Amino acid sequence: MARILILNKPYGALCQFTDAGGRATLKDWVKVPGVYPAGRLDRDSEGLVVLTDDGRIQTAVSDPRHALEKGYWVQVEGVAGEAALEQLRRGLTLADGPTLPAEARRIPEPALWPRDPPIRFRRAIPTDWLEVRLREGRNRQVRRMTACVALPTLRLVRFQVGPWCLEDLQPGEWREADPASAPRR
Repeated sequence: MARILILNKPYGALCQFTDAGGRATLKDWVKVPGVYPAGRLDRDSEGLVVLTDDGRIQTAVSDPRHALEKGYWVQVEGVAGEAALEQLRRGLTLADGPTLPAEARRIPEPALWPRDPPIRFRRAIPTDWLEVRLREGRNRQVRRMTACVALPTLRLVRFQVGPWCLEDLQPGEWREADPASAPRR
């Protein structure tokens, strides 16, 4: 039977199990042999990473052809007006081509753990929180999309991948997920 782990990847950790440079990797928190990340999350992003020992599940989660929805909470520099949100919703043209439309809305600041190091604070520049949902997963896509609408990302937390949510996991904590919940393609 397949194993699926849901990990809250801490800020600064690489989404792999080895690093020749000695940086923090998934092995610092997950001591389960034979599981591998299904998709990636940047070193400077936090939140939900799915790990599995089943190649079909890994493909269903990470292959963009399957269009599995991923949800992010994004702290941006500036105030997100309706025009910027509408641009995200329509889709944007990035250097590597047009994006699919995203779901994007302003949200109250989510109840999150403190980040280490903390986000820079500048009294004269407001910040806003967005919930962004995508069905594709290009390299640093959310960051590039918010930058394209003049709202640079300060903090990015993935809270959902397909049927799995972060719930109350703290950074570095993980739990088993029911293999029956996995998307099959």
